[in-house]
Amino acid sequence: MLETSLSQLEQLVNDLVQQNQDLLSSNESLKAQLAQSKDENDSLQLNLMEQEEKHGATAARIQALVERVSAGPVSA
Repeated sequence: MLETSLSQLEQLVNDLVQQNQDLLSSNESLKAQLAQSKDENDSLQLNLMEQEEKHGATAARIQALVERVSAGPVSA
């Protein structure tokens, strides 16, 4: 009976060690994916800020043109 209990305990320990290794591997994979996602997010945010800057400059130019048109005819 003691031998059976010891054998069961060994199997449980082996199972736990394997589960721990699997979890460590999954954790490393998730860390790598998270790092990649953070890099992609940073890149997308920078791209968005650049686009907003371009759109702001375009909007300012359009507004200036609208103001020129609204000022009336230009005397020559």
